[in-house]
Amino acid sequence: MARRRLGFWRRFVVVLVKPVLTGWTKRTWTGMEHIPATGGAIIVANHLSHADPVVVGHYLYDAGRWPSFLAKASVFRAPVVGYIISRCQQIAVERGTVDAARSLDSLVTAVKDGSSVIIYPEGTTTKEPDLWPMKGKTGAARLALTTGAPVIPIVMDGPQAMFDPRTHKVGLRPRIPVRVNAGPPVDLTRWAGAAPTRPTLDAMTEEIMLRLRDMLAEMRGVTDPPPLWSPPRKSNGAAPVVPNGEPV
Repeated sequence: MARRRLGFWRRFVVVLVKPVLTGWTKRTWTGMEHIPATGGAIIVANHLSHADPVVVGHYLYDAGRWPSFLAKASVFRAPVVGYIISRCQQIAVERGTVDAARSLDSLVTAVKDGSSVIIYPEGTTTKEPDLWPMKGKTGAARLALTTGAPVIPIVMDGPQAMFDPRTHKVGLRPRIPVRVNAGPPVDLTRWAGAAPTRPTLDAMTEEIMLRLRDMLAEMRGVTDPPPLWSPPRKSNGAAPVVPNGEPV
């Protein structure tokens, strides 16, 4: 990324946010050689904390790429904030509406235009007690199948000390250790050209999530990580779900 081509608003965000993160965190960045220097890329990451986006955004910026996150379309309509994020190449998504299909079109366009799009396949911060990855949703797999862009796995540990979603405690001390590591693209070639059926998307998603889990286990020095887990569904008349994802 040519720093001189950032433009006013992206440069403004960098000047505003990066000094705060530099003082707040003690960073260990590894695996940056796996981040493509140019071209569209799908960045998939584990989701520990609401602080994850600023950490992975900082990592990608230092790796030479501008991070493009997904944000609810309503945020883009907010005064001032909406204007700034729209100028910073962030991506509006519709959730829970008939316009949801347009969100995939926006993502496909962003990737084909050369953006590095960050997706948290779990869809929310993990509910695992030790913050291991859960089973993922199929959006990243569908985007990969549609665009053919590389899926780059990123794992992080430490943002939970900046904000712990389990206790809602904010860590305000300086130099909180955070670690981020990127790995080689997830090998999804066996599904190249396949129809986006539910079994195909589920299998691709499991491949992505297992890579994230194993990379996090290596980062933590754990040799026997737990299986991927699905959180119980909210009560809506459906059968309750146990940790292995099967109905009771």
